[in-house]
Amino acid sequence: MRTLVAAALTMTLIAATPPQKTWHIDSTAVIGGNKTTVLGHPQVIQTPHGKAVQFNGVDDALFLDTHPLVGAQAWTWEVIFRPDADGKPEQRFFHFQEEGSDNRRLFEIRIIDGKWCLDSFAKGGAESKALMDRKKLHAASEWYSVATVYDGHEMRNYVDGVLEGSGEVKLEPLKAGGTSIGVRYTKVDYFKGAILESRTTPKALQPAQFLKKPR
Repeated sequence: MRTLVAAALTMTLIAATPPQKTWHIDSTAVIGGNKTTVLGHPQVIQTPHGKAVQFNGVDDALFLDTHPLVGAQAWTWEVIFRPDADGKPEQRFFHFQEEGSDNRRLFEIRIIDGKWCLDSFAKGGAESKALMDRKKLHAASEWYSVATVYDGHEMRNYVDGVLEGSGEVKLEPLKAGGTSIGVRYTKVDYFKGAILESRTTPKALQPAQFLKKPR
């Protein structure tokens, strides 16, 4: 009986775990098969790496009525993006928000002397974690692959596969909610630059498994 119960619980957990999802940010109307709500006038642009969406840092954003990390106990979230040098000092460029709470996952940047540093933030339940090192600055107007990884105990963030920061935290999985691209979900701190791709995986990946920086 215990074996059957354990097997049933395992199957339930497997069924509840979201699959790996890749969103190509190549349209302002549909992202990952989901219709968007458009703020401002974000533009689809052609890049050497395919189509991307350009945001003006003032009022451009895309909103979706879903997010891909529902129920994920551990996860890896990767984004390929190109920040501009002349955006505002604080910008939120990708946000997963749980409906009816302040639980969330966020990618942010800070602009310092024309360069940028990564800020990864996550809140789930009673605990939260922000990872940012203002001394680790990167040139603007270039493509980067950034990642936040959570293994159930520790959160880490990376730029082009290089560890930027880490810290222990206990995060509850996100329930259903929405996504904002190009701005915080509350419509503040708009992003100036372009976004090419987002990928979410319901486990902690190793850097060798990350999306590669476009060349």
